[in-house]
Amino acid sequence: MRHVSPMLLLGLAGCFPASAQALLTIDVENYVPYHNDLADPAMFASNPNTTEGTVRVFQRFVFIGDIVAVNGQPAKGIWTARATNVLLSPTPPPKQGIADEVRANIIEMYFDLMQADGTPVGTLISTGLTRGSPPPGAPRIQTGDTMAIVGGTGAFLGVRGQAGVIDLGSPRQASMLEDPANRRVNGGAKRSYVLHLIPMTLPEIAVTAAGPAVVHSSDNILVSAAKPARAGEILTLYATGLGPTRPGVDPGNAFPLNGLQVVNSPIQILLNGRPAAVLYAGGYPGAVNGYQVNFRMPDNASPGVAALSLSAAWISGSEVRIAVQ
Repeated sequence: MRHVSPMLLLGLAGCFPASAQALLTIDVENYVPYHNDLADPAMFASNPNTTEGTVRVFQRFVFIGDIVAVNGQPAKGIWTARATNVLLSPTPPPKQGIADEVRANIIEMYFDLMQADGTPVGTLISTGLTRGSPPPGAPRIQTGDTMAIVGGTGAFLGVRGQAGVIDLGSPRQASMLEDPANRRVNGGAKRSYVLHLIPMTLPEIAVTAAGPAVVHSSDNILVSAAKPARAGEILTLYATGLGPTRPGVDPGNAFPLNGLQVVNSPIQILLNGRPAAVLYAGGYPGAVNGYQVNFRMPDNASPGVAALSLSAAWISGSEVRIAVQ
């Protein structure tokens, strides 16, 4: 056994920088698996009522469900997947596949995410195997699946990572005879996933030689020990990595000098772990990947040195410290 001095560990801790990563928990409701059990395509989605599908090895099917929350915050969007049953087991019953482990499906999964008001954020794409044990290094809340996140669009452009189920729910099995237009009326199950993301960039508050780029909105003077922030005051911070904007600019181009470029993603600011009201978040005129965020300090902000953090698309960046009066 290798023994290391605790004091040495304390000294080395800062030598091992944390990698850019984030966890997203995504809650899905009204999800239904529609089994491809029809030989005649003309019969697809022809029955408005609930139907019964049968789970068979090698059968293909499509999941459809509603995204309702991300990291506990209300959201919208569609969760959908296409899969093939393989029904693997070390001790399979007849007509199931033998293997060294339990796996249910080969799957391709899509999380098309929106803010609660319907503003599009981006899509995350994963592929892999369902059920059975999570892979080594998976988040501890993950209960099954081994899926790789192979990319994304919008705010998740270039992201990589892994994903798996937290809570399966108990879905009814439907036939492709059933019309998915009535899915919310006919009802479905609930399910939750955890996505362990390794994004290309993180949202970060800019830092100047004099400290974090956080200013008093009233006079644009930097927040400092000499001029601290006050409870209830409106501040402005400058940041990078907040992603696409509306109406948007071409990749690599500066934000225009005229007109607002509002960030697509949900933006959250925390002061000592408590949310501050975000009043505006958009591209800074003339900047490439530079943004301005206006926010109101919480009314109950305590005096002292406070931790300020910024998140975009439910992904958080590093904390900075500001003085509060």
